[in-house]
Amino acid sequence: MKATRERDLELLIPVAEGPVPGVVIHIPEDGDSKSSSPSATLASSSPRHLTTGKEAFSKVIRSWVSKKFMTGCVILLPIAITFYVTWGFIHFVDGFFSPVYNQLGINLFGLGFVTSIIFIFLVGVLMSSWWGASVLGLGEWFIKKMPFVSYIYTASKQISAAISPDQNSHAFKEVALIRHPRIGEYAFGFITSTVILQRSAGEEELCCVYIPSNHLYIGDVFLVNSNDILRPNLSVREGIEIVISGGMSIPQVLTTIDAEAIMAARVCRSPRFAAPQV
Repeated sequence: MKATRERDLELLIPVAEGPVPGVVIHIPEDGDSKSSSPSATLASSSPRHLTTGKEAFSKVIRSWVSKKFMTGCVILLPIAITFYVTWGFIHFVDGFFSPVYNQLGINLFGLGFVTSIIFIFLVGVLMSSWWGASVLGLGEWFIKKMPFVSYIYTASKQISAAISPDQNSHAFKEVALIRHPRIGEYAFGFITSTVILQRSAGEEELCCVYIPSNHLYIGDVFLVNSNDILRPNLSVREGIEIVISGGMSIPQVLTTIDAEAIMAARVCRSPRFAAPQV
């Protein structure tokens, strides 16, 4: 049988007189013919390919699950925080008047919250009048006489005045952009007041610009020439939201407003230039 196989190979493969360099012909024996068959080679390599496919599929599933889980967290986290803070605020405000209703035998959740909201509204209406402003001024005079409480009250009043709808108070007047700390960089701030700098060369109008450095209650104050200030088309409330959110709520496009148009609008709104009522 072996001689017949060698003769058949000689007919199929031309044999040179000498050995061809680089060509090695392996003639399997009868004993290892089964081990070198294609089916045996496929059977020996199939478990390794199967394991590699399982690992790749497992990685794809883990990546997909983790990505969808993080997407759900990103969507639900602000909603959960909003509901948690709102629910805590309702409980906090409701606790002011709910003990009074409990003493009267009325146990209705939310009644204290509604009463607190009505009370805050009435305080706002009362303090807008001359008599309420006089009472508030007297109360502030007593509070400012207290050593430690006066600092807390002054700081909290300045923050609340910044978001007050009454722009005639000592609050943030406008949103401002100034070139700081170097050319090509801009700092986001608020105009709080204007001052006149008197020098030998003449007078110069400067704007007091507050630049928050840590959220809203800590920052630096700069005196900048009014012509060097860029005034974006943003309200004070929108500017505060931008600072508190770390710049995430800033619009993609900012447009500036002419300073002269703003000053003209202020002059028209001034009580001195108001039209007399008939």
